[in-house]
Amino acid sequence: MENPSIIMPDNVKNIIETLESNGYEAFAVGGCVRDALMGRKPNDWDITTSATPMQVKSLFRRTIDTGIKHGTVTIMIGKEGYEVTTYRIDGDYMDGRHPDQVIFTSNLIEDLKRRDFTINAMAYNDRAGIVDAFDGVTDLDNKVIRCVREAKERFTEDALRILRALRFSAQLDFSIDEDTAIAVKELGKNLTLISKERIQTELDKLITSSCPDRIRLVQLYGLNPFIFEGATAINEDNSKLYENISTLMNCLPRNHYLRWAALMHFEKEPSTVLKKLKFDNVTINTCSKLVAAAHTPLPTDKPGLRRMVVKYGTDIFDNYLFTYIKGLSKASLYEYGDANDIENFYNLYKDIIENRDCISMKDLAVGGATLIKEGYEPGKKLGAILDYLFNQVLDDPSLNNLETLLSLAKDYNATL
Repeated sequence: MENPSIIMPDNVKNIIETLESNGYEAFAVGGCVRDALMGRKPNDWDITTSATPMQVKSLFRRTIDTGIKHGTVTIMIGKEGYEVTTYRIDGDYMDGRHPDQVIFTSNLIEDLKRRDFTINAMAYNDRAGIVDAFDGVTDLDNKVIRCVREAKERFTEDALRILRALRFSAQLDFSIDEDTAIAVKELGKNLTLISKERIQTELDKLITSSCPDRIRLVQLYGLNPFIFEGATAINEDNSKLYENISTLMNCLPRNHYLRWAALMHFEKEPSTVLKKLKFDNVTINTCSKLVAAAHTPLPTDKPGLRRMVVKYGTDIFDNYLFTYIKGLSKASLYEYGDANDIENFYNLYKDIIENRDCISMKDLAVGGATLIKEGYEPGKKLGAILDYLFNQVLDDPSLNNLETLLSLAKDYNATL
């Protein structure tokens, strides 16, 4: 990559020029420089400067103290915010995640030294061009994830960087440098110092990337026991299982729920693992139901399918299940039929939806209020009658009319 140059947004250029015109240094830094050099559109533009936070605040009309203790001020231009952080040197990382103190410095290279990987430790402005003290441009060219200076030091400072290495490998389709990989293996146990929420975020970015097969690195580097608390299958030293998971993920769209279901596919209790990773209830329920439904034999008749829909929900069927089992089939991991069976299953479901068959209590032509008006007492007995009527209608949707259901209710009530 010869004489690389970057086209920065006007607002970023103006911030840098304002700082420079007032006697300070300022550069775009980190991921935005990396992405721009790769021809990707950066999501955010971070700026680093020799100016202190108070000096930055004095130069711009609208600022927010987003992390002023650590040197970060957000400059607002219209509705857009741009983080500007003072050059800094981090103190000791006593908790394996956060520095116990931050020291501001006027030296850009000292600031770049504290960053995680060489490809994230480059700075740029139009005056100086690329500042690349750690050969990040070469690593970009060679598609390599390599720590800045000593890998063990970087991972000891912040253990989350271990998962960030895997995540960047997946997102960028880069290999991991040998010394960096050795440090990942040796210091993987430090992931126990990291909050499950942060681990969850990095894993989600990894498995929803274009290279989800990098999840195999978790097992290859022996990280799984420090990540997946409460897991059984994926905590085993089983490269074949991770190969199957990787194959399945590659057969699925880049969807949060589908990819997490794939990772949990061989677990007996997916919800246990997902709860330990502090996932939201929607993710826990969706993925757990999806895995359970995919391990259920395909119904070949409509009554059986209606009951399956009631058990797992129309959301699972409408949005995920058919895509998921098609992915399983493509990955040669589906146990309950071939492509034709899946297609027949899908057509049965379409018929049920198009015919507006009753697949929910709310679709039942008789409700509790109606039965009470007919003289039935509220309570468990009434609930049992409604359950009975619902099951009759699941078997035969033609029964779902007021007259028929009231007659069935009367007959069933006489047996209670």
